[in-house]
Amino acid sequence: MTARFLSSIDRVLAAQWNALNVHDIPFLRHEFLTALETTGCVGKAAGWIPTHLILEDAAGRIEGAAPLYLKSHSWGEFVFDWSWARAYTEAGLDYYPKLVAMTPFTPATAPRLLVAADADAASVRHRMAEAIVAYAREHALSSAHALFIDDTERTALTDAGFVLRKDCQFHWHNHDFGSFEDFIATFRADKRKKALRERRRVREGGVEYRTLRGGDMTNEQWDMVFSFSARTFAQHGNDHYLSAAFFKLASGALPDAFMVKLAMLQDVPIAAAIFFRSHDALYGRYWGAAANFDSLHFETCYYQGIDYCIEHGLKQFEPGTQGEHKVARGFEPTDTWSAHWIADPRFRRAIANYLAEERNAIDQYAHSVREHVPFRRVTGDG
Repeated sequence: MTARFLSSIDRVLAAQWNALNVHDIPFLRHEFLTALETTGCVGKAAGWIPTHLILEDAAGRIEGAAPLYLKSHSWGEFVFDWSWARAYTEAGLDYYPKLVAMTPFTPATAPRLLVAADADAASVRHRMAEAIVAYAREHALSSAHALFIDDTERTALTDAGFVLRKDCQFHWHNHDFGSFEDFIATFRADKRKKALRERRRVREGGVEYRTLRGGDMTNEQWDMVFSFSARTFAQHGNDHYLSAAFFKLASGALPDAFMVKLAMLQDVPIAAAIFFRSHDALYGRYWGAAANFDSLHFETCYYQGIDYCIEHGLKQFEPGTQGEHKVARGFEPTDTWSAHWIADPRFRRAIANYLAEERNAIDQYAHSVREHVPFRRVTGDG
């Protein structure tokens, strides 16, 4: 097999790339990655230079691929290595550029080493991991990183010299609930009352919701929804990673992969949450509101998403990074993993030691959080 690195996703046919995305995860689709490049959300100016890997057999058939970027910073990754970069600088070394395998700005677990359905998966993954390391060595890069990796990829990456990093997110799991009432009935009485009170406050405030597929959204609606989301970024002193042009282009190409929950007050939009969806999972990403309303964030971003998953039979809901407040709404601590190859052997040892200690801390943290999940511990407990 031969490895090639592409300066644009358009250098591989959409049908060939998408055939490797066997779970049809929306943010791994060719159309999604194309929209990022076309609208300038990634590129040299954005500090995300496409360097996508494809692995071909002797006949030119694509056996594997990886969404890969040369990075000049660490923004938009959500696996924080700023302290590593500072340590490199203090040692008189360059940490950037570095190589990163993930969909930009999307901290959701998914395959990073895509494999053809009929290929020898283990062999292809090992070959791609080796190719990524070889590219990093050839270009004298400080490091290569595969973020939010799938469980199936850990062996190939560690065999290639990557060290594993563990973190924790909060995910919701659908245990074949027939309705939101079935789900909330699993809560302890006090937690159930609190959640229902939050939902009631929003209803009593006169807020109603519209559910729009990406294909239903007009350009004007995307402009409005994006302005809500950009307001959230601005409140934290940041510019939005994406653009209204991206959402218009990507949702037009993938009309069923985007879902928007639009909060309405007297027929006027006041807030919105943007979700991605696959055939069995929902991914919460961006939200914003025109003003502050009691419990509106919880309802728009979490309860409405849970309602949607139950209605459509989706098995999992990943609402994004961080946020212990999600636990009280029925989201559970869930391990996430990334893998890191460090060129300098001194830094490799130091980082490996740090990550071993960090894993223990993450395990202790997740264990402590599990003590606060709202679910009944004993049948009949309220």
